Amino acid sequence: MDNFYIITNLLKDADLKITNEIKKYIEENGKRCILSEKDEQGHIIPETIPDGMECGLVLGGDGTLIRAARELKEYGIPLLGINLGTLGYLTEVEIGDFQSALDSLFVEKPRIEERMMLQGTINGKFTETAMNDIVVTREGELRVIQLDIYVNGGLLNSYVADGVIISTPTGTTGYNLSAGGPIVDPTAKMFVITPICPHALNKSSVVLPAEDVIEIVICDGRYGKVEEASTTFDGAIRVPVSSGDKITVRQSKDTIHLIRVGKESFMNTMHTKMKGN
Repeated sequence: MDNFYIITNLLKDADLKITNEIKKYIEENGKRCILSEKDEQGHIIPETIPDGMECGLVLGGDGTLIRAARELKEYGIPLLGINLGTLGYLTEVEIGDFQSALDSLFVEKPRIEERMMLQGTINGKFTETAMNDIVVTREGELRVIQLDIYVNGGLLNSYVADGVIISTPTGTTGYNLSAGGPIVDPTAKMFVITPICPHALNKSSVVLPAEDVIEIVICDGRYGKVEEASTTFDGAIRVPVSSGDKITVRQSKDTIHLIRVGKESFMNTMHTKMKGN
Protein backbone atom coordinates (compact mmCIF):
# COMPACT_ATOMS: atom_id res chain seq x y z
CA MET A 1 0.00 0.00 0.00
CA ASP A 2 1.24 3.48 -0.90
CA ASN A 3 -1.61 5.88 -0.07
CA PHE A 4 -2.81 6.40 3.50
CA TYR A 5 -5.63 8.53 4.93
CA ILE A 6 -5.64 9.29 8.67
CA ILE A 7 -8.84 9.93 10.62
CA THR A 8 -8.08 11.10 14.17
CA ASN A 9 -10.26 11.44 17.24
CA LEU A 10 -9.16 14.89 18.42
CA LEU A 11 -10.39 14.21 21.94
CA LYS A 12 -7.76 11.48 22.23
CA ASP A 13 -4.96 13.20 20.30
CA ALA A 14 -5.76 16.90 20.72
CA ASP A 15 -2.30 18.18 19.78
CA LEU A 16 -1.94 15.66 16.90
CA LYS A 17 1.33 14.42 18.41
CA ILE A 18 0.56 10.77 17.69
CA THR A 19 -1.04 11.58 14.35
CA ASN A 20 1.98 13.51 13.13
CA GLU A 21 4.33 10.79 14.37
CA ILE A 22 2.46 8.22 12.27
CA LYS A 23 2.29 10.58 9.28
CA LYS A 24 6.05 11.20 9.50
CA TYR A 25 6.77 7.46 9.63
CA ILE A 26 4.64 6.83 6.54
CA GLU A 27 6.28 9.61 4.56
CA GLU A 28 9.80 8.60 5.65
CA ASN A 29 9.07 5.26 4.01
CA GLY A 30 8.24 6.97 0.72
CA LYS A 31 4.48 6.67 1.00
CA ARG A 32 1.73 9.27 0.66
CA CYS A 33 -0.26 10.33 3.73
CA ILE A 34 -3.17 12.77 4.01
CA LEU A 35 -4.93 13.87 7.20
CA SER A 36 -8.73 14.09 7.18
CA GLU A 37 -10.43 17.48 7.43
CA LYS A 38 -13.44 17.82 9.72
CA ASP A 39 -16.20 20.34 10.33
CA GLU A 40 -17.12 21.93 13.68
CA GLN A 41 -19.14 18.85 14.69
CA GLY A 42 -16.20 16.55 14.01
CA HIS A 43 -17.61 15.05 10.80
CA ILE A 44 -15.32 14.36 7.86
CA ILE A 45 -15.92 16.96 5.13
CA PRO A 46 -16.92 14.86 2.09
CA GLU A 47 -15.42 17.12 -0.58
CA THR A 48 -12.01 16.90 1.11
CA ILE A 49 -11.77 13.10 0.89
CA PRO A 50 -8.98 12.40 -1.64
CA ASP A 51 -9.13 9.84 -4.43
CA GLY A 52 -6.90 6.80 -4.53
CA MET A 53 -6.68 6.13 -0.80
CA GLU A 54 -5.80 2.49 -0.16
CA CYS A 55 -5.99 2.51 3.63
CA GLY A 56 -7.82 4.59 6.21
CA LEU A 57 -5.95 4.68 9.52
CA VAL A 58 -8.46 5.42 12.29
CA LEU A 59 -6.84 6.77 15.47
CA GLY A 60 -9.13 6.47 18.48
CA GLY A 61 -11.40 3.84 19.96
CA ASP A 62 -14.18 1.65 18.64
CA GLY A 63 -16.56 4.62 18.50
CA THR A 64 -14.15 6.54 16.29
CA LEU A 65 -13.86 3.61 13.91
CA ILE A 66 -17.63 3.13 13.72
CA ARG A 67 -18.12 6.82 12.95
CA ALA A 68 -15.42 6.75 10.26
CA ALA A 69 -16.94 3.61 8.76
CA ARG A 70 -20.33 5.28 8.50
CA GLU A 71 -18.93 8.45 6.93
CA LEU A 72 -16.64 6.64 4.47
CA LYS A 73 -18.92 3.73 3.51
CA GLU A 74 -19.51 5.10 0.01
CA TYR A 75 -15.80 5.57 -0.75
CA GLY A 76 -14.64 1.97 -0.49
CA ILE A 77 -11.60 2.77 1.67
CA PRO A 78 -10.61 -0.22 3.86
CA LEU A 79 -10.02 0.81 7.47
CA LEU A 80 -7.46 -0.13 10.10
CA GLY A 81 -8.06 0.95 13.69
CA ILE A 82 -5.18 2.10 15.89
CA ASN A 83 -6.35 2.00 19.48
CA LEU A 84 -6.11 5.19 21.52
CA GLY A 85 -9.03 4.14 23.68
CA THR A 86 -9.45 1.45 26.31
CA LEU A 87 -10.65 -2.03 25.38
CA GLY A 88 -10.91 -1.67 21.61
CA TYR A 89 -12.64 -4.70 20.10
CA LEU A 90 -12.56 -3.19 16.60
CA THR A 91 -9.34 -1.17 16.75
CA GLU A 92 -6.92 -4.01 16.19
CA VAL A 93 -3.53 -2.27 16.51
CA GLU A 94 -2.25 -0.90 19.82
CA ILE A 95 -0.41 2.41 19.55
CA GLY A 96 2.94 0.85 20.48
CA ASP A 97 2.67 -1.55 17.54
CA PHE A 98 1.82 0.91 14.77
CA GLN A 99 5.25 0.75 13.09
CA SER A 100 5.22 -3.03 12.67
CA ALA A 101 1.63 -2.87 11.41
CA LEU A 102 2.54 -0.24 8.82
CA ASP A 103 5.68 -2.12 7.81
CA SER A 104 3.54 -5.10 6.85
CA LEU A 105 1.13 -2.90 4.90
CA PHE A 106 4.02 -1.34 2.97
CA VAL A 107 5.11 -4.69 1.53
CA GLU A 108 2.22 -7.17 1.84
CA LYS A 109 -1.34 -7.34 0.61
CA PRO A 110 -3.41 -7.36 3.82
CA ARG A 111 -6.33 -9.56 4.73
CA ILE A 112 -9.54 -7.55 4.44
CA GLU A 113 -12.73 -8.54 6.22
CA GLU A 114 -16.14 -7.52 4.90
CA ARG A 115 -18.65 -6.61 7.61
CA MET A 116 -22.39 -6.31 7.09
CA MET A 117 -24.36 -3.19 7.98
CA LEU A 118 -27.99 -2.57 8.92
CA GLN A 119 -30.50 -0.35 7.18
CA GLY A 120 -33.30 1.02 9.31
CA THR A 121 -36.39 2.79 7.97
CA ILE A 122 -38.90 4.59 10.17
CA ASN A 123 -42.49 4.63 8.88
CA GLY A 124 -41.23 4.18 5.32
CA LYS A 125 -39.77 7.70 5.30
CA PHE A 126 -36.52 8.23 7.23
CA THR A 127 -33.71 5.76 6.39
CA GLU A 128 -30.26 5.42 7.96
CA THR A 129 -27.54 2.77 8.18
CA ALA A 130 -25.67 1.33 11.14
CA MET A 131 -22.49 -0.69 11.50
CA ASN A 132 -23.08 -1.85 15.08
CA ASP A 133 -26.74 -1.67 15.99
CA ILE A 134 -30.15 -0.06 15.77
CA VAL A 135 -31.70 0.43 19.21
CA VAL A 136 -35.28 1.31 20.14
CA THR A 137 -35.62 2.51 23.75
CA ARG A 138 -38.14 4.21 26.01
CA GLU A 139 -38.03 7.95 26.63
CA GLY A 140 -39.09 10.11 29.56
CA GLU A 141 -40.52 8.39 32.62
CA LEU A 142 -38.85 5.33 34.08
CA ARG A 143 -41.30 2.77 32.81
CA VAL A 144 -41.26 -0.09 30.34
CA ILE A 145 -42.79 -0.03 26.88
CA GLN A 146 -44.29 -2.80 24.75
CA LEU A 147 -42.64 -3.57 21.43
CA ASP A 148 -44.08 -6.05 18.92
CA ILE A 149 -41.35 -7.70 16.83
CA TYR A 150 -42.29 -9.10 13.41
CA VAL A 151 -40.03 -11.19 11.17
CA ASN A 152 -40.96 -11.46 7.49
CA GLY A 153 -44.47 -10.33 8.36
CA GLY A 154 -45.10 -12.83 11.18
CA LEU A 155 -45.16 -11.93 14.88
CA LEU A 156 -42.00 -13.19 16.60
CA ASN A 157 -42.52 -11.82 20.09
CA SER A 158 -43.94 -8.99 22.16
CA TYR A 159 -41.44 -7.52 24.59
CA VAL A 160 -42.35 -5.47 27.64
CA ALA A 161 -38.97 -3.94 28.29
CA ASP A 162 -36.80 -0.84 28.35
CA GLY A 163 -36.19 -1.42 24.66
CA VAL A 164 -34.64 -3.74 22.11
CA ILE A 165 -31.30 -3.97 20.30
CA ILE A 166 -30.96 -5.16 16.69
CA SER A 167 -27.26 -5.88 16.26
CA THR A 168 -24.90 -6.89 13.49
CA PRO A 169 -22.27 -9.55 14.28
CA THR A 170 -19.73 -6.71 14.57
CA GLY A 171 -21.98 -4.96 17.08
CA THR A 172 -22.45 -7.97 19.33
CA THR A 173 -19.43 -6.89 21.43
CA GLY A 174 -21.09 -3.52 22.10
CA TYR A 175 -24.44 -2.68 23.70
CA ASN A 176 -25.69 -6.18 22.87
CA LEU A 177 -23.00 -7.74 25.05
CA SER A 178 -23.75 -5.36 27.93
CA ALA A 179 -27.43 -6.34 27.70
CA GLY A 180 -26.57 -10.03 28.01
CA GLY A 181 -26.62 -10.89 24.32
CA PRO A 182 -24.33 -13.44 22.63
CA ILE A 183 -21.04 -12.70 20.89
CA VAL A 184 -21.03 -13.63 17.20
CA ASP A 185 -18.06 -13.92 14.85
CA PRO A 186 -17.95 -10.48 13.17
CA THR A 187 -17.62 -11.87 9.64
CA ALA A 188 -20.91 -13.77 9.92
CA LYS A 189 -24.09 -12.57 8.20
CA MET A 190 -26.98 -12.48 10.68
CA PHE A 191 -29.04 -10.34 13.05
CA VAL A 192 -29.10 -10.60 16.83
CA ILE A 193 -32.22 -9.34 18.62
CA THR A 194 -31.67 -8.65 22.33
CA PRO A 195 -34.30 -7.16 24.66
CA ILE A 196 -33.14 -4.55 27.19
CA CYS A 197 -34.22 -5.39 30.76
CA PRO A 198 -37.34 -7.32 29.71
CA HIS A 199 -40.11 -7.99 32.22
CA ALA A 200 -40.18 -11.71 31.48
CA LEU A 201 -38.57 -14.94 32.61
CA ASN A 202 -37.35 -15.61 29.06
CA LYS A 203 -34.68 -13.00 28.39
CA SER A 204 -32.90 -14.87 25.59
CA SER A 205 -31.67 -13.18 22.44
CA VAL A 206 -32.85 -14.34 19.03
CA VAL A 207 -30.45 -14.92 16.12
CA LEU A 208 -31.84 -14.58 12.58
CA PRO A 209 -30.48 -14.90 9.02
CA ALA A 210 -29.36 -11.68 7.33
CA GLU A 211 -31.98 -12.20 4.60
CA ASP A 212 -34.86 -11.67 7.04
CA VAL A 213 -36.75 -8.40 7.45
CA ILE A 214 -37.45 -7.26 11.01
CA GLU A 215 -40.22 -4.84 11.97
CA ILE A 216 -40.50 -3.19 15.39
CA VAL A 217 -43.88 -1.68 16.24
CA ILE A 218 -44.26 0.57 19.28
CA CYS A 219 -47.50 -0.26 21.10
CA ASP A 220 -49.83 1.99 23.06
CA GLY A 221 -49.29 2.26 26.78
CA ARG A 222 -51.84 1.60 29.50
CA TYR A 223 -55.33 2.98 28.85
CA GLY A 224 -54.30 3.88 25.31
CA LYS A 225 -51.56 6.29 26.38
CA VAL A 226 -49.16 7.35 23.66
CA GLU A 227 -45.69 6.05 24.48
CA GLU A 228 -42.63 8.12 23.62
CA ALA A 229 -39.47 6.34 22.51
CA SER A 230 -36.39 6.85 20.38
CA THR A 231 -34.52 4.99 17.66
CA THR A 232 -30.74 5.34 17.55
CA PHE A 233 -28.30 4.27 14.87
CA ASP A 234 -24.87 3.28 16.25
CA GLY A 235 -25.60 5.53 19.22
CA ALA A 236 -24.92 8.52 16.98
CA ILE A 237 -28.16 9.44 15.26
CA ARG A 238 -31.32 9.63 17.36
CA VAL A 239 -34.85 9.84 15.95
CA PRO A 240 -37.90 10.34 18.23
CA VAL A 241 -40.70 7.80 17.71
CA SER A 242 -43.96 7.00 19.47
CA SER A 243 -46.89 4.58 19.63
CA GLY A 244 -47.90 3.25 16.22
CA ASP A 245 -44.55 3.96 14.61
CA LYS A 246 -42.81 1.11 12.78
CA ILE A 247 -39.06 0.64 12.37
CA THR A 248 -38.08 -1.75 9.59
CA VAL A 249 -34.60 -3.26 9.76
CA ARG A 250 -32.90 -5.22 7.00
CA GLN A 251 -29.40 -5.94 5.76
CA SER A 252 -27.90 -2.87 4.07
CA LYS A 253 -26.44 -2.98 0.58
CA ASP A 254 -23.46 -1.09 2.03
CA THR A 255 -20.65 -3.04 3.68
CA ILE A 256 -17.58 -2.08 5.69
CA HIS A 257 -14.08 -3.36 4.91
CA LEU A 258 -11.65 -3.71 7.81
CA ILE A 259 -7.95 -4.43 7.39
CA ARG A 260 -6.56 -7.21 9.57
CA VAL A 261 -2.79 -7.30 10.10
CA GLY A 262 -2.61 -9.76 12.98
CA LYS A 263 -2.59 -13.54 12.70
CA GLU A 264 -4.76 -14.13 15.76
CA SER A 265 -8.20 -15.65 15.35
CA PHE A 266 -11.31 -13.83 16.52
CA MET A 267 -11.61 -16.18 19.50
CA ASN A 268 -8.02 -15.55 20.59
CA THR A 269 -8.61 -11.80 20.34
CA MET A 270 -11.76 -12.10 22.44
CA HIS A 271 -9.89 -14.11 25.07
CA THR A 272 -7.26 -11.40 25.29
CA LYS A 273 -9.70 -8.49 25.37
CA MET A 274 -12.05 -10.05 27.91
CA LYS A 275 -9.39 -11.36 30.28
CA GLY A 276 -10.14 -10.07 33.75
CA ASN A 277 -13.48 -8.50 32.74
